[in-house]
Amino acid sequence: METPYRIEPTRLEQVPEALADTLAEVARRSTELAERLHPETAASLAELLRLTNSYYSNLIEGNNTRPRDIERALAADLDEGRRNLQLEAAAHVRVQREIDQRHARGELGEPASIEFIRWLHRSFYQDAPDSTLRVERPNGAHYQMTPGSFRSAPEHDVVVGRHQPPSSAVVGAFMESFEDTFRMSGMGTAGQIARIAIAHHRFNYVHPFADGNGRVSRLMSHAMALRAGIGAHGLWSISRGLSRGLPGRPTYKQMMDAADAPRAGDLDGRGNLSLAALVEFTQWFCDVMLDQLTFMSSLLDLDTFSKRLSDYVSGLLRQGPAAAAIARDVALRGEVPRGDASRVTGLGDRAAREVLARLIEAGLLASRTPKGPVSLRVSATAAETLFPRLF
Repeated sequence: METPYRIEPTRLEQVPEALADTLAEVARRSTELAERLHPETAASLAELLRLTNSYYSNLIEGNNTRPRDIERALAADLDEGRRNLQLEAAAHVRVQREIDQRHARGELGEPASIEFIRWLHRSFYQDAPDSTLRVERPNGAHYQMTPGSFRSAPEHDVVVGRHQPPSSAVVGAFMESFEDTFRMSGMGTAGQIARIAIAHHRFNYVHPFADGNGRVSRLMSHAMALRAGIGAHGLWSISRGLSRGLPGRPTYKQMMDAADAPRAGDLDGRGNLSLAALVEFTQWFCDVMLDQLTFMSSLLDLDTFSKRLSDYVSGLLRQGPAAAAIARDVALRGEVPRGDASRVTGLGDRAAREVLARLIEAGLLASRTPKGPVSLRVSATAAETLFPRLF
């Protein structure tokens, strides 16, 4: 079937009570998480969560690029043996950072629009070497993928596991329908949250690009979460949830495959695909989002986070109580003038400045200018103590 009807249903005819409860809880927990930290501290930690999203998104693709390797890639410190994997991981962080900045400026737009989706793919692959853009065909032929371009020629037709996406000739028509269907403006919060799950599956079902669809879909889902108002300053990771799944529940790939099921009779909706399978996938996806919001809320509880911060400063950084007091104060207030170090520690100006300098040298604190106020910075190394089980 080569018309956009093939991906119907794209809406839930009725929202089951359990799913309605989950949607409400996702909205509530995201608001709680957004209010848990000072906005400046949240903005500093968002970079760590971008790295988290990149790590898990690449893990889903079978690429285990370590968090420290991603940090090195962002600093242009590449390992020749893992160069391409590092570049892909760094690209995810870079594109997500731009998404977050667009959202902060009120310029995000519609995440399911053709323009935005093509921008995601083009930006992700803008620095990719030719070898990464080379697409191998089962018959031994190959071609070079053009970043940002949908499949459009017969040689671009693909088979993904048991699924055969729409042919390349009709991808443009499918994506025009996709853009109209998953527009978020004018919808309520619950409807927008449910849309994240449905759009995620249907995008991958169409498989509009020759390669990179999974990565683009996860970046699109992140942008949709921001647009729906559940982004919580970027303090949680959809990719972490999709990669790890839920205890005792089917995995991401199993659920994606199950949602490909065709309609099973007259009681299974009115589309080409199974409505029951779509409801089950939407519930699972929203459960995953709720699980990640709950996880990050527990890590960012101020009392326990402050204790882990003190333990990190005294243990790994080998600094005393004065340094721990400064770190806690910065985390609580978001951004602290350097001159406040003396007040926070009770030390004289010179001694307080020395303690502050050691925290800056260790990379836990930083500022935009040499003499400007300091805010928190969390590296992948520090995250092992400050955010256990994040990676």
